[in-house]
Amino acid sequence: MKTVLRTVGTLSAAPQLLVMLPGANMPPEELFDAGLAQSIARRGLALDLLSVDISEVGLDAVHAWDALQADLLSPARARGARVWLGGISLGGMVAMAHLAERPGVADGLCLLAPYPGSRPSMNVVDRAGGPDLWAPTAADLRDPELRVWQWLKRPPPALPVFIGHGTEDRFAARIQRVAERFAPASRHTVAGGHDWAAWVPLWERFLDAGHFSSPSQAA
Repeated sequence: MKTVLRTVGTLSAAPQLLVMLPGANMPPEELFDAGLAQSIARRGLALDLLSVDISEVGLDAVHAWDALQADLLSPARARGARVWLGGISLGGMVAMAHLAERPGVADGLCLLAPYPGSRPSMNVVDRAGGPDLWAPTAADLRDPELRVWQWLKRPPPALPVFIGHGTEDRFAARIQRVAERFAPASRHTVAGGHDWAAWVPLWERFLDAGHFSSPSQAA
């Protein structure tokens, strides 16, 4: 049966699209309630924002994300739009999982406090001496979190990435390990925990980083 993903947001055929995946138990409307779209509008960016309901599709179903690709990402790129994929908390890990399974399908990656994986999964990597020394087995790669860490061994060097978290985030130490897999300029921290008090300032910083153009620049 075809998977149908519920999205929140309006497509205006802007030359740039950002598809954001919310965190666990976070309805897609929450991103708009937090003011993410208003921040785009204040800057006059030629950017559409869509938030996708991931409540029905967990991380262990990355192969079921065909709808995300077929219904959202591929059509936007087919019409010539630059497409970024992003996520908050668990949504961040799902975004990385999607790119790991489908290399080259996005033009950039925005990760706000991405869930770094459970301790048991990360222990597998740690026992090997870290990501660079870890040689995943077939059994390891049946774990969707470890498939993400396999991708993090060598993320695409040319892929623009923004990754940020709050310094008091309960996952801060482990998120930092994810961040270290990307270039130093990609990494950002602000005061705050695993909540909107940190995510909104990070979002503002992301929008100000120069990844997206205004309508006049995009013309």
